[in-house]
Amino acid sequence: MRSFDLSPLLRSTVGFDEINRLFETALRGDSSDTTYPPYNIEKVSDDTYHVSMAAAGFSPDELDITLQDGVLIISGKAKTEAEDKDRNYLYRGIARRAFERRFRLADTIKVVNASFENGLLNINLKREVPEHMKPRKIEITPVHQAETLPSQAA
Repeated sequence: MRSFDLSPLLRSTVGFDEINRLFETALRGDSSDTTYPPYNIEKVSDDTYHVSMAAAGFSPDELDITLQDGVLIISGKAKTEAEDKDRNYLYRGIARRAFERRFRLADTIKVVNASFENGLLNINLKREVPEHMKPRKIEITPVHQAETLPSQAA
């Protein structure tokens, strides 16, 4: 596997240590990440997102949504049904296999709610930027009025 040196990209940034981990995860190419189940990510507005995931054959109590360390984890595990033993399928095209899908969310993205309707799991997300992260104007003051930091003696 190739190894990339991100130091040229990170020269003009401060506090972006997490970016290196994100690139490593993306380049690793997690083999468990398949196309099942299919999903959509929709940007509804500048601060609102909507994730829809096809969960045909699952019931809401067979699905689990967890937010842990900035990662939204959606998993499904079908309960074994006694009635399936009594059925004789000629063709079974609705997959009910277990899955786990992970989405890394930005620090400012919050999960608003989740719903399940017509075989679709819907999750609404919203960007909430805290006051201390919003852009603010820094006033430039003359040197004689500026508050100086105490010098560190060696």
